[in-house]
Amino acid sequence: MHAARRTLVSALLLACAGWPGAAVQARPQDTALRVVLPMLHASAREHASYFPRLLQLALEKTTATDGPYEIVHYDRELTSPRQALEIQHGGVIDVMWDGTNRQREADLLPVRISLLRELNDYRVFLIRQGDAAKFAGIHNLEQLRKLKAGAGVNWPSTDILRANALPVVTSIGYEYLFPMLRVGRFDYMPRGAHEAWSELQQHAQDGLAVEPSIFLHYRVPYYFFVSRTRPELAARIARGLKLAQKDGSFDALFNAIPAFQRGMAEITAKKRRVFELKVP
Repeated sequence: MHAARRTLVSALLLACAGWPGAAVQARPQDTALRVVLPMLHASAREHASYFPRLLQLALEKTTATDGPYEIVHYDRELTSPRQALEIQHGGVIDVMWDGTNRQREADLLPVRISLLRELNDYRVFLIRQGDAAKFAGIHNLEQLRKLKAGAGVNWPSTDILRANALPVVTSIGYEYLFPMLRVGRFDYMPRGAHEAWSELQQHAQDGLAVEPSIFLHYRVPYYFFVSRTRPELAARIARGLKLAQKDGSFDALFNAIPAFQRGMAEITAKKRRVFELKVP
């Protein structure tokens, strides 16, 4: 009897395995790609919301060929160095966006399509309101070298500032830089032309200002980065971005961001003194 029962159970299992519904559930292409992104920092939320929207656009363009997707945000803030480490070691997030340098491209896999055009190449300064006259008198890099910049410890821009003999005070946390500027730990905070004005709005009560007369200029392409163990994810993002470029939806999203409009207007006005920095 036991042998007959085992035979009946085996037959039922084989029959269930052959059901069409069971086969459909097992197909890997029907499982949604889950992409975890870092939480947006409060001070960057206005302009940084562009990057998840652009990633969503790229994945949407490839749904027909690559399948469904799901985008979620990690529920805690991560510093920039922690984001890179999490991606490098298969941790809690899958994609980050940032300027590139040699070390970052050694650790992570870049999706080599520029996300910000020239916006990230022009830097204005966040300063204390009372220091505007101090910067109005600066007409060359030698004079600027007498002041201290503030920047993130692993930002590509930090290496560039130091390579040009500009003193830098660093912080591991982006949000820490604003109170450090306010209390005088450094004199200015170089920010992308797309970042400074929205950050100023977030810190309207801190006595800060956007310096009105100087641009630093150096080329730092801004990319999506994924783990080097996930080339298929990088390839899908790249295909989607190229499709969005081709049909105009990439440009439409870029041009719809108010912070980007403000930054591009500042660049095209050509009213600032431009200090060129060498990229090491």
